[in-house]
Amino acid sequence: MLNLKIDKAELNNVIDCVVDYTLNMDLTWDWPCGVAYYGVSRAFEVTGEQNYLDRMAAWCDEYMEAGLPIWTVNTCAMGHMLVTLYKQTNEQKYLDLIMSKIAYLKNEALRFGDRVLQHTVSANNDFPEQCWADTLFMAAYFQLRVGVMLDDKALIEDALHQYYWHINYLQDENTGLWYHGYNHINRDHMSGIYWARANAWAAYTMSRVGWVLPQPYLYPPFMHIDCSLRDQLASLKRLQREDGLWGTVLDYAESYGEVSASSGIAAAMVMQGNPLHGKYVQKAYEGIRSNFADNGRVLNVSAGTAVMNDIQGYLDIPKKWAQGWGQGLALAFLSALAERLKS
Repeated sequence: MLNLKIDKAELNNVIDCVVDYTLNMDLTWDWPCGVAYYGVSRAFEVTGEQNYLDRMAAWCDEYMEAGLPIWTVNTCAMGHMLVTLYKQTNEQKYLDLIMSKIAYLKNEALRFGDRVLQHTVSANNDFPEQCWADTLFMAAYFQLRVGVMLDDKALIEDALHQYYWHINYLQDENTGLWYHGYNHINRDHMSGIYWARANAWAAYTMSRVGWVLPQPYLYPPFMHIDCSLRDQLASLKRLQREDGLWGTVLDYAESYGEVSASSGIAAAMVMQGNPLHGKYVQKAYEGIRSNFADNGRVLNVSAGTAVMNDIQGYLDIPKKWAQGWGQGLALAFLSALAERLKS
């Protein structure tokens, strides 16, 4: 049990404000919206606010009528919203879209090495044989959720397979921290930066496995995931700053505090539930809460970031504008808190 001093009524009001801003954003069918609407879906699950679901469904239906893009690893992030919509409405059109994305990941998505998903953002082969931490959220976690929903053992095993290899390629065993990407052709981590949001993608999605997968201990890869997360969070807690945030480059003190990464990391701590992490979660809540505008806009979220060439590339990414992933990861954190406070 985490010992947290958070007002439940205030927390619910903050969630509602952030959801409203998020649903009013002009997002398209791609990963920023996928992360944003995942956050809204989590908010719906813990609050039961039907308005959240209705607004997502209306947006989705209108977009389906207007026309959907081609699938990539990144566009598969939209599947998270579809899982929630299908579970709540049982409408076949949502399941059809889910299975279309699953078929893409199974049969068409580029893979390398031992069937590891290559990170793709377009129809082009943008990043040959590159493994990015982002893929865990966009694809592997989505596969896991669908596999559990449909009781599809092969799909669950492929999802856990992706977790297993992403851990092996991206986590530094000595520090517990995650690199942003891995180049299988060159067998290196490119610039070798411990980017904060990469660590958030990893920590958050790993923390969800035990919540989503029934009897996870019966799957050997889960032990790999559980230990990976334990060691990662042990390092991350020591890198938290006085203001409760984590820097966009984790081990570089001069890097700016970044709210989407901080939200994902703090949410993972909530999910893991180590009582000794309560003080870090409390500090993170205060720091993240101070970065919400009155209208629900999440501040100080870094813009879209490829695996940059050097540390300066990460430091120069702007943080002026609202981003779907900032809204979504903040909602994932707030929803995790609300869920914990209920228990």
